[in-house]
Amino acid sequence: MASSDVHVRICEQEIIKYDLEIKALVQDVNECIGPHVKLTELNAKVKAKFNNLRLRIQDLDQMGREQDKESDKLALLSEVDRHRKQMVSNQTAWRKANLASKLSLDNLEKESLLYGGDSELRHRKVTKEGLAQSSSDITESLMSISRMMSQQVTQSEETMTTLATSSQAVLETNDEFKAMTGTIQLGRKLITKYNRRELTDKLLIFLALALFLATVFYILKKRFFFFL
Repeated sequence: MASSDVHVRICEQEIIKYDLEIKALVQDVNECIGPHVKLTELNAKVKAKFNNLRLRIQDLDQMGREQDKESDKLALLSEVDRHRKQMVSNQTAWRKANLASKLSLDNLEKESLLYGGDSELRHRKVTKEGLAQSSSDITESLMSISRMMSQQVTQSEETMTTLATSSQAVLETNDEFKAMTGTIQLGRKLITKYNRRELTDKLLIFLALALFLATVFYILKKRFFFFL
């Protein structure tokens, strides 16, 4: 059953592929401006695609009739009917495109016979105008690309300038931080030195006071013994 489903999907994909290819070829037939050989080649390709499409629709119809489940069978046969209607629609479009293209080619041939060189001159003029327009379009596209590239270069230059300015600011800030660090370290040394000096001064004052008191005590003691 799984293998059958795979074959059904492959068949449907090929039907869709042929349908799209036929639509594209019919459009080419409709836009064909000659010569007749070119139109004949396009019609041969369309005919071959229709034959392939018809065979694949027949294969899908056979697969649908061989389905075990009635629901699957009806679903596939419905798809077959839809594909056949689409094929008929493509055939109608092909005939219309073929007729329009043949009429256009016949008119061009009649005009060529009636006006001879004038027709060829007009054709050359149209061709030159088309080439000039194409050249103008290409030039405009190149100029547009050039403007875009110029804008990108300008933006890149502005970005580089901004990065350079930011980098300089970072360097200056780093130098300031270094200077502040040096100042802080110097202040710390001075504070440490001051604290040590203050401790030394207090110790000297204490020793001087102790010596003074000892001297006073000694004098008083000596006088006291003298009066005794």
